[in-house]
Amino acid sequence: MTRYLVGIDNGSQSTKVTIFDEHGTVISHGRQALRPSSTPRPGVVEHPDDDLWDSIGAACRAAMAGFPGAPEEIAGVGLCTIRFCRALLRADGSLARPVLSWMDERVSRPYEHEDEAVARVTTSSGYLTHRLTGEFRDTAANYQGVWPIDTDTWQWDSSAQRSTGMPLDMLFDLVMPGEVLGRVTPAAAEHTGLPSGLPVVATANDKAVEALGCGLRDPGTLLISLGTYITSMTTGERNISGANGFWTNFACEPHRYLYESGGIRRGMWTVSWLRDLLGDEVTARAREAGLDVERFLDVQAAQVPPGCDGLMAVLDWLAPVDAPHRKGAFLGFDGRQGRFHLYRAVLEAIALTMHEHATTMAAELGTRFDRVLVSGGGAGSDVMMGIVADVFGVPAARPAVNNAAGLGAALIAGVGLGVHSDVDEATHAMISADTGFRPTPENTELYARQGAVHRDITHHTDEIFRRSARIFG
Repeated sequence: MTRYLVGIDNGSQSTKVTIFDEHGTVISHGRQALRPSSTPRPGVVEHPDDDLWDSIGAACRAAMAGFPGAPEEIAGVGLCTIRFCRALLRADGSLARPVLSWMDERVSRPYEHEDEAVARVTTSSGYLTHRLTGEFRDTAANYQGVWPIDTDTWQWDSSAQRSTGMPLDMLFDLVMPGEVLGRVTPAAAEHTGLPSGLPVVATANDKAVEALGCGLRDPGTLLISLGTYITSMTTGERNISGANGFWTNFACEPHRYLYESGGIRRGMWTVSWLRDLLGDEVTARAREAGLDVERFLDVQAAQVPPGCDGLMAVLDWLAPVDAPHRKGAFLGFDGRQGRFHLYRAVLEAIALTMHEHATTMAAELGTRFDRVLVSGGGAGSDVMMGIVADVFGVPAARPAVNNAAGLGAALIAGVGLGVHSDVDEATHAMISADTGFRPTPENTELYARQGAVHRDITHHTDEIFRRSARIFG
């Protein structure tokens, strides 16, 4: 009997639920967009009402509606959610207040117990695990940032209770990736359409699960994750602390780690923002050409020369935490550029910025990357893939399945439930790469020269943005 696995990918902009067979083939899929974040005052960014759970219910129901098999053929579900969120719960596990987004300033500070109704503090994965299973259990691999976690043992650190503001009796029980968190309750089954009693398996944070779903397994490969937050990652077995060019994150296997470079906040959000800003005329032209807007923009950007005739973008549409004065910028207009130069300039800025971050990380790790994997919605752009190959000067590839986090979650569930014997076997069986993109030498040489200029822009604009921030915020 074919066994099927459900991968839940609760991201920053939507929840995607995919049902795979044991070979990684997509059988059915559901997606539900998240509602816009609630920002009642500066620094506060919350998911409104019970939006995360509502979106999981809608996406699961859509995936189950398209599933052609019998419910008993589904072996289990892997749950992957947004990292760095914070959920404040009552004693019964219900929300005491809306879930704090990773963009909320409070998640970077110790917890302050201001509401006596709050009995537990957890991550988005902990909260959603409770909604699915009724258990107060969570994956250890989704606790980074201000949590009392020992990153060597992957267990709670009692000595860190005071510095994080989180007594251990307010926290969930921790389990390792691949362990069963619990089983889908009848109430959750009614909400999601998933079979009651279905095992729910712990995975990790969303970036780690995405990395596994892309097949990131060796230190000579770099993964660029094109999400709302864009970052690059490689893998290793050491818990390295105190690095300057990267930080160490939990991976999807117990006591393995990911090394993650600096990134771009609101990265692919900026691409969507520009697409919407270009407006109805571009939408109408795309419709006339028989293309969706993203594909039309890709076709037009391919006609813009590499380097965009000198137009460059700085992608601080959401400023770095350590430089809150920064803003996004386009520089280099001289009349040659049009709207599609703007679009390609953003794509080039993504690649140039991530090349700078990845190069810094590689130097500190004492390694070099001979291959780049690219994941996320932006990986579907041939122009983006070609730019990445050219900027990095090495072959670039993308996963054959465009929901890498969902595939990674299903893969971990399959290993945890014995569908596959271990992660290596599961990776071989379920993951494959799409067509590779090879660098064009003359473009690589151009981008190397442009990159030396691009990385210096903020040295010159910082003072201007500091001064303008005093006027406009």
